Amino acid sequence: MTSRERVLAALAFQETERVPMDLGGMPSTCISCFAYPRLVAELGLPPRPPRVYDTGQMLALPDLDVLDALNCDVVTADLEISNAYENPALWKPFDFGGRLPALVRNPQHFSVQPDGTVLQPVNNSKMPPDAHVFDTEHAGQFVSLEGDIPKPDLDALRREGRNALPTDAQVRAAAEHLRRVRESTDRAVLFCGPGAGLGIANFTGLAMFPMLCLTEPDFVHELHETVIEFAIARMEAYLVEVHPYIDVYQCCSDDWGTQLSTIAAPQVYHDLFKPYYRRFTGAIHAIAPEVKTFLHSCGAIYDILDDVIDSGFDVLNPVQWTAGGHGYREWKDKCRGRIALWGGGVNAQETLPLGTPEEVAREATEITRYLRNDGGFVFNSIHNILAEVPARNVVAMYRAAARA
Repeated sequence: MTSRERVLAALAFQETERVPMDLGGMPSTCISCFAYPRLVAELGLPPRPPRVYDTGQMLALPDLDVLDALNCDVVTADLEISNAYENPALWKPFDFGGRLPALVRNPQHFSVQPDGTVLQPVNNSKMPPDAHVFDTEHAGQFVSLEGDIPKPDLDALRREGRNALPTDAQVRAAAEHLRRVRESTDRAVLFCGPGAGLGIANFTGLAMFPMLCLTEPDFVHELHETVIEFAIARMEAYLVEVHPYIDVYQCCSDDWGTQLSTIAAPQVYHDLFKPYYRRFTGAIHAIAPEVKTFLHSCGAIYDILDDVIDSGFDVLNPVQWTAGGHGYREWKDKCRGRIALWGGGVNAQETLPLGTPEEVAREATEITRYLRNDGGFVFNSIHNILAEVPARNVVAMYRAAARA
């Protein structure tokens, strides 16, 4: 089997000779750029500056020799960037105040303060000297319990939606890029393309928007109708041209879970989100029935899994079974043959950063053997590999999964 065949077989609920594996197919399956050089060294590969393609979470774009060494089966691609082929003209050196020799797209977007804090004025975020990610004040979440719950400006959203529609030149450039991706690799192509634009923490934030869903559901329906109309138009403009070159479409990121429960009541997802996600995934499948739709949703979302499946998603990530009191066996049993699980292979909050390589390998083996049963599983940790994770644990995780 080629890597692409292995991934597509698993997503079709077929068992494969080994489980397909991913590192960096999309941002939430990736690795910190601070951990990446240690991983490269642990694998015995030549040193190189990491390409930091997500400068909020500070994520490294994995190199092909790293994917080879770890037996990973997926490459990533958005409308401009991919690790399937070299494109050095995109990347410029920047060392984050002397902390990390790296490559970024736009070094002019950063500045360094005397104490070593790195700023990104374009989004008003900062990374202090002892941090490994950028953040904004209050994590960018507005909270006020005084007065009315704020509501988005629908006219402004309509203007933004019209302005976001791509030009013919943009579509041609994306299609040429993704054609080159396809021709450069036999790995599965995970396309991080234009999304649905919905989210329980969108618009007025994690604290306020769930309350608006409860107090003014009719307004939220109108809001979602507006957003999804333009999202589908933008997606269709690209997908008509690029679908021959992609295998999986990471089309939605909507974190619905905390460590203990869903952020809002499951009925809110059922009433106010599922109908619009069904329209978006249905539009993707109408254009490209062979392309798998991929939802990223963190946290304790076990109680909405049936509705997530009914929303038309083919793949769910990151499979955070550690949240909410339902183990990985329960997740698999509920999802078996209905939606593929992409992630969940190791507890990323405890075992991966804090365990020994032997403990990591033992957990990865046990979980992989269960989740890969009857197909429908692509191995990855639960979310990103963080800066503090020992490289030997990362290698142990992938080696164990490949043998499981």
